[in-house]
Amino acid sequence: MDKARDVMAIDLFGLIADEVRAKYPEVYQHVLTTVKPERDGNNRATYRHNWWVFGEPRKELRPALANLSRYIATVETAKHRVFQFLDASILPDNMLVAIALTDGYSLGVLSSRFHTQWALRAGGWLGVGNDPRYSKSRCFDPFPFPAATDAQKSAIGAIAEELDAHRKRVLAERDHLTLTGLYNVLERLRAGTRPADLTPKEHRIFDDGLVLILKELHDRLDVAVASAYGWPGDLAEEEILARLVALNRERAQEEARGLVRWLRPDYQIPRFGSAKEKAAQIEADFVMPAVTAKSLKPRFPPTDIGQTGLVIQTLVEADMPLDAAAIAARFKQGQKVRPAVTSVLTSLHRIGLVSSPDKGRTFHYRRAA
Repeated sequence: MDKARDVMAIDLFGLIADEVRAKYPEVYQHVLTTVKPERDGNNRATYRHNWWVFGEPRKELRPALANLSRYIATVETAKHRVFQFLDASILPDNMLVAIALTDGYSLGVLSSRFHTQWALRAGGWLGVGNDPRYSKSRCFDPFPFPAATDAQKSAIGAIAEELDAHRKRVLAERDHLTLTGLYNVLERLRAGTRPADLTPKEHRIFDDGLVLILKELHDRLDVAVASAYGWPGDLAEEEILARLVALNRERAQEEARGLVRWLRPDYQIPRFGSAKEKAAQIEADFVMPAVTAKSLKPRFPPTDIGQTGLVIQTLVEADMPLDAAAIAARFKQGQKVRPAVTSVLTSLHRIGLVSSPDKGRTFHYRRAA
């Protein structure tokens, strides 16, 4: 997504061959001449039978993108997890993950360190560079958005819109700039490198890409999203993950009771909501759980956030995989808390934050590559 490829696609989704021939005869002849011969020999039946259709359309995605002016996209496998708006006229290919949301608030939350750190741990790695891979089912679907107020959504959205516009502007003005290059320099600055210590190539990117502004926008975004969660802005990575996993578990419990926080209620409720929701067309309220201070005693805490945090901490500090019994034994309540430990481990494993070398018996913390 660094630069537009200026490639046009003939998109005939939703039309049968007879309609294409009647409405767009020149297009029909071109596709008949250049596409059908290859499709006739394709091993996939859908490609042979629907030879005039571009690729194999995602039937779930097309309706979701219909009537939208733009959508959020990220490259499936990339060194840096960057989200941006793409115009609806751009047809996403198989290398993009398209998210049918148009608001700046959603872009802001996804671009914050809360989601990017979650995605780094929940997703996999792929390619020669072992780059992080973004999987919708593992990274996006289980991610719990904050229960933001309208004012918080507006603040996050404004920063995200400025961030998106800033990147697009500098990329359009300088041919040598790429998103990867911008974020390579940004990561150097985040690691403590002073601008004066950048290489000449990096300094050119720093100057032409206005990377300090990029950094400032991301810093402001992280503070705003932390505020929306009701959390401190300086949480360590493990604490962020622990809180997100605990919040994910609470959301799952709410959904089991029929309470769902929809991101696009007008679109989602008529298609996926309950009969009650379809009638009411309302979103379920979410109440943030209170965060209790860590006990000075080695007791297993009663809250989901506390339990998740201590299980993660135990696995991080361990030099070998542990099972639920071994973790429970480290707390004052002993095996009485083993079911709770097992529940936390199950959630962490389902989301992808821990791995199991023996099919679910023992677990170790899944560190970023």
